[in-house]
Parts: sequence; C-alpha cells; structure tokens
Amino acid sequence: MAHPAFPCDVCVVGGCGHVGLPLAITFASRGLKVKIYDINERAVEVVRSGRMPFLEPGAEEALRQVVGQTLEVGTDPALASQAEHVVVVIGTPVDEHLNPTFHTMRRFFQRLIPHLRAGQTVILRSTVFPGTTEKVRDLIAAENPEVHVAFCPERVAEGRAMEELVVLPQIVSGCDEHAVEAASRLFGTIAASLIRLSPLEAELTKIFANVWRYIQFATANQFFMIAADHGLDFYTIHDALTRDYPRMAGLPRAGFAAGPCLFKDTMQLSAAYNNNFALGHAAMLINEGLPNFLVRHAKTRFELAKMTAGLLGMAFKAESDDPRESLSYKLRKLLEYEAGAVLCTDEYIQDPSFLPVEEVVARADILFIGVPHRRYRALKIPADRPVVDVWNLYGKGALPG
Repeated sequence: MAHPAFPCDVCVVGGCGHVGLPLAITFASRGLKVKIYDINERAVEVVRSGRMPFLEPGAEEALRQVVGQTLEVGTDPALASQAEHVVVVIGTPVDEHLNPTFHTMRRFFQRLIPHLRAGQTVILRSTVFPGTTEKVRDLIAAENPEVHVAFCPERVAEGRAMEELVVLPQIVSGCDEHAVEAASRLFGTIAASLIRLSPLEAELTKIFANVWRYIQFATANQFFMIAADHGLDFYTIHDALTRDYPRMAGLPRAGFAAGPCLFKDTMQLSAAYNNNFALGHAAMLINEGLPNFLVRHAKTRFELAKMTAGLLGMAFKAESDDPRESLSYKLRKLLEYEAGAVLCTDEYIQDPSFLPVEEVVARADILFIGVPHRRYRALKIPADRPVVDVWNLYGKGALPG
C-alpha cells in the first residue's frame, strides 16, 4: 500500500499507549509498514522487546509476530516524516476547572509540524473538543498547506481493542476530499465498514457516545442511591426491571463510572454547549459522588473510625491494570479520613503500598469492592465480615445490613 514518496504506510504518534498500540499492531498484522513514535522511552523499549506495557487481551501475541518485521518503534520524531499517514492519538484534555485545554494540542503540533511533509494525511484519533479538527488543519496549513487533516475517532473499549478494531464500523471524516479518501483507504484495510461524516459530525458522534454511556451509568447509580436510602437492595429491583423485559435491557448495573474518557468527555461537551448541559452536570455529580455515598452509608451502620477498611480493586475497570481516573482512589481518600486504617489491593496494578488480596481480607474489619475483578469471586470471605459491594459481585446485595 505504501506511497512511492513514503517508505512506510503509517506512523502512530503516541503509539505505545492504550489507543495507539493496538491500532499499530492491527495495521502491521495486515501487512502495512508501520512506525510508532512515542516519547515514553521505557514503553518504547518494552514494545521493542515484544511485550505489552499494559494489559490488552490478544495484543502481545500479535505484537511478537510483527515487531521488527512490519512494525518499528522509536523515540525519534523524524519517524513521522516517513509515513504517508500520520495517526495522532493525542486528545484534548481538561484542566482543573474542567475546561478543555486546546493549548496542549497546539504545543504538540507546533513540535510535530517540522517533521510533516507535503502529501501526508494527519489523522486525529482521540476524542477532541468539537471544532478541533478544523483548528488543527488551520494550524498545520499555516506552515505546510499540502498536509491534509482527517478525524477518524477510536471507538473500541479498553480490553477489547484487538477484537473490536476489525469488527466495528469506522467513522471517517476529513477537511478535504483527499483526507477523506486517504483515511478511507487506510482504515479500509482493517475495519468491517466505513461511515463517512463531516469533521464536526464525527467529533460529536464520538463525544455523544461517551457521554451517553456516562449518563446511563449515572441513571443506574442514582436509582441505586434512591433504593439504598429507602433501605432496599437495588439489585432486587434491577432484576425485576430487566428480567425478560426488553424495554429495560439497557439499564446498567450500579458501579463506578470512571476511566480516562467518560467524565472528561462529558465536561468537554458541556463546555462546547456554553456550560448549559445540565444533564451532563447532573451525571457528573451522581457518578463522582458515589464513593462518598458508600462511605456515608457505611458510617450509619458501623463505627468506621475503629475499623480497618479493606479496598479490593484499584483499576478503573475490571480485568484492567489502568488506574487512570479510577474512583477507587477517591474512595481510598474518603476511607483514609473516616476509617481507622485502609488496606488496598489490586490484581493487576503494581504498587508497593498494595497488599496481597488474602492479607487484606484477613486483616480488614470491613471490605469495599472497588473493582469487580474475576479473581475476587473465588475469595473466601468470613460470613460475619461486612462487604460494601456496589457491583453486587457476590449476589448478596450492595450494602451490608
């Protein structure tokens, strides 16, 4: 597929992370010549050795088959000059006031632009503030008007990337027809089908999807809180709502709505709508308030100040080693204030302060399930040990009596 003017097909910038690396491996597995440019030297060395720097089922086996063959990894930004397509996985972050910070992306592209060449197509991949694709096009065009800009949002779930990259439709948009055609050819090598939109339509499609999930989780968490405040088990009601009743099949279970995307993107959409997104603000207050709700309810039943609390699971989701924006850390802070002592454990995150799960279960007077890792299902927890189990991992209800 390589263009005669470029020695490789695609360079994934920031390609050693959760979004970029599965994509680079998938492209390379289809025979494309792929470069990864990343400033994280440790991650680059890990990937170069054929190992994944994070958990992603199916990725490491595929990586070993392509690294050093169709996949090259390095820390030199000049790698971007070699590729017909430059996929950028840098998204728009939010600041401490929950406002998008485009200046971070501007600084990034100011460093990348000297390495871009005429005829290349730059493809934004991460969620961005609506209108960002056009801004990036203008920024690049001021220096090199013959570089084309596209937006093809990542749509996969962490932990299912290798599967979903090749079965989900890929949204493709661009600032000109050349960008659209180039991005379509590239993603046509891996995606099941393509959906063409304008850049703004694509940006909103991506951000709407993440915000919708966040609002769904907030609905379940609000119902959970209402049931608990009535002294009822939410999961008894959830079962009645959803069992053999298709109209309620989309109601999630309660739990921490966390991770690097959902909360951030909800705040981005609010900012894009002049902070008039009351539904998003309400969802944020509910989801971010869940750890406090659990601790408050535990305080009404137990003398937390005299108890050792055990917190099982610190990742942001089950079977993950990703701690980014995990609400388990917020729960830990609250427990450190309210409980006599706090012990933490996780099956995948390496932290010298964490203890083996068996030790936490043995020493704790009360347990909180932060993340429902499968391993925890098999634990032998004493019958008299109270468990705050918002996920209903053990099928005994969320809050101890």
